[in-house]
Amino acid sequence: MFNFLKKILKTSREPNLRERSFSKIYNNTEVSKIFDAISNFNETSEIRYVGGCVRKILNQEEVDDIDLAVNLNPNEVKECLQSNNIKFFETGIEHGTITANLGKKNFEITSLREDVDTDGRHANVKYTNDWLKDSLRRDFTFNSIYADKEGNLFDPNGGAEHLEEGKVTFIGDPNKRIQEDYLRILRYVRFFLNYSKESHHLSVQKSIKQNISGIGNLSKERLISELKKIILSKSILKISEDPFSLEILKTIFPQLVNLNCLGKLNNYSKSLLNKKSFVFLISYLIIDETDNANYFLFKYNLSNENKKRIKFLIDNYYLFSEKDYFSKKNLKRIYYFNDKSYVIDLLDLKIFNSKVASNKLIELKKYFEKFEKPIFPLNSRDLLDKYKAKEGKDFGQKIKLLENIWLNNSFKLSKKEVDEVFSN
Repeated sequence: MFNFLKKILKTSREPNLRERSFSKIYNNTEVSKIFDAISNFNETSEIRYVGGCVRKILNQEEVDDIDLAVNLNPNEVKECLQSNNIKFFETGIEHGTITANLGKKNFEITSLREDVDTDGRHANVKYTNDWLKDSLRRDFTFNSIYADKEGNLFDPNGGAEHLEEGKVTFIGDPNKRIQEDYLRILRYVRFFLNYSKESHHLSVQKSIKQNISGIGNLSKERLISELKKIILSKSILKISEDPFSLEILKTIFPQLVNLNCLGKLNNYSKSLLNKKSFVFLISYLIIDETDNANYFLFKYNLSNENKKRIKFLIDNYYLFSEKDYFSKKNLKRIYYFNDKSYVIDLLDLKIFNSKVASNKLIELKKYFEKFEKPIFPLNSRDLLDKYKAKEGKDFGQKIKLLENIWLNNSFKLSKKEVDEVFSN
């Protein structure tokens, strides 16, 4: 009897919690302007939340992106937004997606559609006003839940129940869903790590293994984008407890040579895992004694800044075993020529690769987190005047020499040392 009453009370509370969550989004963002614009476009126009934002609200997660579905075609959506002075971009117009921009936040608006045919990467689409048909072309049941602004659900595939039960369920035939877009293999891994409370179904494992070669049809940008979501997932440590997901990731990204090591991280490193950047974590997963990490950078088109940061860690990793490399003096020198975050990442990379987190390294990290980069104390114009020097190569070399003396002496430089350099 108690469990029965508990279930009833739980059910009665959930709509209130859900309604408050949707109300918070509606009131705290400018999505209300889009809802009003679409709803007032004509007598039958409708708009609903869909996908990740609905899934996250139901699972009581923080919502970052807001996706919307409408029963208007893209041209009607554009007309509607224009008439309401809402800025937009035709980001995915070929698939019916238009991105509205309000209050420095983007909202993806996708027209209801059917995927007529697909090639594993792209789909030829046909627009519809049938919410059920739109739901059937989506990947997983809990991504096909729609909600109006009050939080009332339209859940034709039972996604809310599957989410609560921890079931990652393809809509229809897994084989067909995967062949429509091979990226769904990686999406399955991400959602399984985040939501699953049960084992992989044999039919799903079979479908994934049969179709994994199709990953080669996908762009490197889409693969990296999905890998980033997996690595930054709060459940990434589960990968070490899940041989199938581990196998899939290593098959698709063989350069993740340290993926197995996630299960062996020391406790300090585990506590940092969800605080570190994608650049650091991918560096940890690919850097070893070989040229593996450099090949990864060659294969995948990362931004120049990300490549620079990873290259920095690669180049310094080979020096970790040198005596006094992790001395305060040496790290100060490295810090002077780089951003503070670079030094913190160096220390964390060493800690992540250690069986036990060294107290010395942790204290060094705390020191550099507070330490501010010094400014070279000498002014070229003052030196030119004081020592009657002339600008040129010789003067530049003397400045460089003084800077090295200053760096090697923990950012200290005496008047005597300056006099000696300029007296020669």
